[in-house]
Amino acid sequence: MHSTMRHLLASGVLGVALVATALPAQAATTTSSVVFKKGHLDVVDVAYEDGALEIGVHDEENDVEYGTDEVNLIVKRQARVTVPADPAFAFLGTPGVSKVWILPEIQNPDLIWAGIAAEEIEAGVFTNDALTLSVQSVTGPGQFAIYTENAVGQPGVLADSGDGLPDNIALTAGDHTHANWAFDKAGTYRVTVRATGTLAATGQQVTSDQATLRFTVKG
Repeated sequence: MHSTMRHLLASGVLGVALVATALPAQAATTTSSVVFKKGHLDVVDVAYEDGALEIGVHDEENDVEYGTDEVNLIVKRQARVTVPADPAFAFLGTPGVSKVWILPEIQNPDLIWAGIAAEEIEAGVFTNDALTLSVQSVTGPGQFAIYTENAVGQPGVLADSGDGLPDNIALTAGDHTHANWAFDKAGTYRVTVRATGTLAATGQQVTSDQATLRFTVKG
């Protein structure tokens, strides 16, 4: 499953990966917590099955699907960097001074490459193929943000717990994208999301159950 933001594509943001089709994911066979420290994961994988929107975590490298409550996503110490010395990045902390842990938009093979996906949703099911991912709440020791960077390195903030939630991210059925996932303190975060779309055939709004992602940020 994969997802994307139509407005990001139109603006030519770097780091956006598009995948037109995907093979059905293999179902996970374990109910124990699975720990991920690196690799390509769609940490928000939106699907529409049996009349319901669902959110899971898709291990892209092994084509295995997990429930969000089955995984622990590790943000390694190697993800810790200094906030860029540009006032536009003040939402992450003090520019040029503060430290922040970032799972990057551009793949680093030593870290989790966190995707957002809706590529298993067929075209035409939802009005204008549009869906909304709502970042509803974040609990943890610090602030959390999802953002992209454009061709000249300027950020586009998609969600920021520092200025209040919920924040809505536009997705398009059939697509897949990546962004930067940032945490300003070490510790455990729980990020709760929900997907919504309007069925093209009936005009009925469909909303997923809440799904909570767990990130462990290493100090």
